Formats: sequence, C-alpha cells, structure tokens
Amino acid sequence: MSDVTKSGGCQCGAVRFSIRGQLGRPSICHCRMCQKQFGNFFSALVTAPDEGLEWTRGEPTYFQSSVNIDRGFCKNCGTPLTYRHPGGLEIAIGAFDERDDLAPQIQVNYANRLPWVDTIFEKPVLQDPDFYARQEQIISFQHPDHDTDVWPAGGLKI
Repeated sequence: MSDVTKSGGCQCGAVRFSIRGQLGRPSICHCRMCQKQFGNFFSALVTAPDEGLEWTRGEPTYFQSSVNIDRGFCKNCGTPLTYRHPGGLEIAIGAFDERDDLAPQIQVNYANRLPWVDTIFEKPVLQDPDFYARQEQIISFQHPDHDTDVWPAGGLKI
C-alpha cells in the first residue's frame, strides 16, 4: 500500500475521513442519480482503495438510490460524500481537503449529460474587484480544509 494519505470531510465537519493508499481513477458521472445526489450537472468521484479508508469523525448516512447503489452524505449539513456500489466505494472529489491532483480522467454516462454542459466554461467570467473584501466580512461556519481536534471550537452542535 502506498504511503499517500489524503483527508477530507463534509462542510460542517461532523464527518471526516483519512485515506491511506493509492486512489483509483478520478471520473465524472452524468447519470441522473448523480446529478440529483450532488444537486449539480454531474458528480466528480474517485475510487477509494479497498483498505485504507478510515472515518476519523462520524460516518456518512446512506440513502439506497437503487438496488445496488448506496449514496453517503452528512446527515447534519447534507454534503454528498460517497457512492457505494458492488465494485467498491467512491469518494466525492470536492470533499477532499487537497483536490488539485484529482482531475477527472474519464466521463461516465456521457449520453446522459445535459446538452449545454460542454460549453459552460465558455461563458463570460464575472470580475468583481470587491469580491474578496466582502468575503473577509463573512463569518463562516464551514470546516477548514484540514483536520481539527474539535469542530467547531466549542464542540459539535448536533
């Protein structure tokens, strides 16, 4: 097993994980179930190693979306976390603390993609010079992109 260790979790911090070992091929899926689970145009997932996944804080709650598929999420904040199927477990790429090296390599269920998904990044980019100044005034309750002993600072309010 590889010495690579990656961590991640949900938005509120109630569910955290650590993965030791080689991840599988990152992908995006265009199927309708993945669109609904992620509330998005597609899902972005990477296969977890058969061994090496540890839930370090809490665990996902699962919804059985079909005969062979369970989809895991945080029961507190709703963050999509896993896609569990007979071949293994996949983790949402967006749930990892460090995601830069998890660029999808394949697309699954491409025939089911939304017809405009191929052109969305051709749209104009909004350049707001005051965006970051306004962001600094926001008090965020989102868990940071690293492990913490306790979150929030006063403990989880579940």
